[in-house]
Amino acid sequence: MAEANAHYYGTRDPLGAAGDFITAPEISQMFGELVGLCLADVWQRSGRRAAPLYVELGPGRGTLAVDALRAMEAAALAPKPHFVETSPVLRDRQRAVLPTVVHHDDIETLPDTGPLLIVANEFFDALPTRQIVRTDKGWRERVVIAEDGERFSAIAGYRAMDGAILPALADSPVGSIVEISPAAATVALALANRIARQGGIALIVDYGYVGPAAGDTLQAVRNHEKVDPFADVGESDLTTHVDFNIVGNMARQAGLQVFGPVGQGDFLKALGIDARAAQLARQSPERADDVTAARMRLVAPEQMGALFKVMAFVHPDWAAPEGFLQ
Repeated sequence: MAEANAHYYGTRDPLGAAGDFITAPEISQMFGELVGLCLADVWQRSGRRAAPLYVELGPGRGTLAVDALRAMEAAALAPKPHFVETSPVLRDRQRAVLPTVVHHDDIETLPDTGPLLIVANEFFDALPTRQIVRTDKGWRERVVIAEDGERFSAIAGYRAMDGAILPALADSPVGSIVEISPAAATVALALANRIARQGGIALIVDYGYVGPAAGDTLQAVRNHEKVDPFADVGESDLTTHVDFNIVGNMARQAGLQVFGPVGQGDFLKALGIDARAAQLARQSPERADDVTAARMRLVAPEQMGALFKVMAFVHPDWAAPEGFLQ
């Protein structure tokens, strides 16, 4: 999964109608604006700490950052933008819309001064995931083989993995699959440790669940349709659902406050997306139907509103963010 996605993202711009998928920032400016205002509000109520940094992981075309930074500027906040991005293609697109951005290959090279205002929208889902399957001989990790030297497929390996399964899932039926992502846990802990040292907040937005739970969520998307994840490897976007319980536990381990997860729809409505949609419709009546459709796509439970979730982890000395049920 890591090798396939490294090739996939490194060789193309996958976003938009002409690409393979569309993310929330590409649907409407309202998404990025509300994320930016959420961060600005927390910063203001936490004492307006000096020299804050805007950090985004997997920032796509930079659309979210442009909208978020514009909203922040209206709130008297102008943080220096830093992107964690490895794709040369996407880096070029990001510089075109945000010439002042500083790029990083990983979290370790982010500045160690100033509080961090971090956004990770549809980032964790693309990190490599291990799948462990229950067989009649016990739990085994699924491994990949090449059939006839061409098409890949997944089979149960030989090494016992019973020790990696939480007790709550240990007696799952034969054929059950449990997913774990050491990469997601590692990144979440690294972000949390940075916030613990420097102050700030991280907003994590992704599709996922609160574990522990069993289920195979590996999927591949190409041309806006689900395809076989083991065919044409490296030519489609591979993702799995994020276990927000694991992500939150990493933040708790670092001593941070954790909020959520809540549904994306509830989060955006609590931040005022209805009022912003009405304002945009009044400003451009000819676009009113498009604004309404975009709002529905972002918040409706049957679209992105329920499956997509939002979690925040915040330095213990910082204010609680809006958008979460207290």
